[in-house]
Amino acid sequence: MTKVSTRRFFFGGTVVFTLVFIGLTIHTHTTIAARTHADAIDAGVVRGLHVWAGYNCENCHTLLGEGAYYAPDLTEVVAQRGRTYLAAFLANPATFYSEERHGRLMPTLGLSGQEIDDVLDFLTWVDGIDTNGWPPRPILVSGAAPRGLPGIEARPDAAEPAARGQALFNGAGACASCHALVADVALVGPSLAGVASRATARVSDPAYSGDAGSVEAYLRESILAPSRYLVPGERYSAGGISFMPDIAGNLEPGQIDDLVAYLATLR
Repeated sequence: MTKVSTRRFFFGGTVVFTLVFIGLTIHTHTTIAARTHADAIDAGVVRGLHVWAGYNCENCHTLLGEGAYYAPDLTEVVAQRGRTYLAAFLANPATFYSEERHGRLMPTLGLSGQEIDDVLDFLTWVDGIDTNGWPPRPILVSGAAPRGLPGIEARPDAAEPAARGQALFNGAGACASCHALVADVALVGPSLAGVASRATARVSDPAYSGDAGSVEAYLRESILAPSRYLVPGERYSAGGISFMPDIAGNLEPGQIDDLVAYLATLR
């Protein structure tokens, strides 16, 4: 290649890639409104933004990767935690976590009921932004690291339903971000260590008021209709509504089957 052809190749390539870059930039700007569902921004979302900024939430948390990394990213927190739990948590975080036992440092901010509703409206709007898969993983908290079972290979494409269910539990289902598999370790939800054994006893207990008649049916009910039966004395509900978010809408029927198969192994 001669010097002349090299210069032509360099300048020609520079022009082409510059035009491509400009085109992609223009395309991005023309789709921002749709990707951020700007039409859903109402007065509550705007007030919630002011609550977020007024209480300096970004000093600890991140949204869309922006902010501090001291506390979890909250880009998809409403989908992962549910509004019922978040409302109760924001009212008094100390109800759920002990700084001595869990190392939780979330302060009680003294938010009013209206401020809680507004900031959750804002976070719900953020949750609906098309982020191209960001953040790359669900919220992880202490005690929620994926754990395996002997003889079960946790792969989404595994042959055994229980193995696929375990991969779902630790991965796309984000179950491990709320439930530990170690006894007496309470995260957002109760520990699921031995949940199949508890289910066996529960469905035969006269005090049980749900609709399940078997372990598998009870586990399925707990996933699809978590408020159908609330365990007395537990701190995982408010006003007769479970803190368990509606995850069924994000899972296929076959995935629910796999998840139940996995949970049934936890004895």
